[in-house]
Amino acid sequence: MIHDAVKLTCLSCGQVNRVRSDKFEAAPKCAKCRVLLLDSHVGVLSIQTHDKATRTDDLPLIVDYWAPWCGPCKMMAPEFAKAAEGLRFKCRFAKIDTQQFPATSERLQIRGIPLLILYKKGQEVARLSGARPAADIEAFVRQHG
Repeated sequence: MIHDAVKLTCLSCGQVNRVRSDKFEAAPKCAKCRVLLLDSHVGVLSIQTHDKATRTDDLPLIVDYWAPWCGPCKMMAPEFAKAAEGLRFKCRFAKIDTQQFPATSERLQIRGIPLLILYKKGQEVARLSGARPAADIEAFVRQHG
């Protein structure tokens, strides 16, 4: 049986890795920094890793654009983490602090947070604004991913 290799950017160091889809459950690690590539945790992105992962990854990636001063963002964080567990191996979850990286908000024309943007194979696929429960986030990813 032939298994496709997918490109996954390490959300910690930015290294692009190729992982066979049949090895997802074997806990693949980054070739450079040895961090797990496909766990159920929400990755924290730098602007460089954000840009590389959203352009390069073959597996869908959903990014939470948030800020530490945003109450709804803080309320949604545990729901976003819950959705990440529910969609393990189907989509990767990450977040980027728009206060720390305001150029990202400007470039993506983000007008309000929290905002979720789903990327697939280097393209923005869909946006979902406002704080949402895990079930809504999972349904959004399944619908567009």
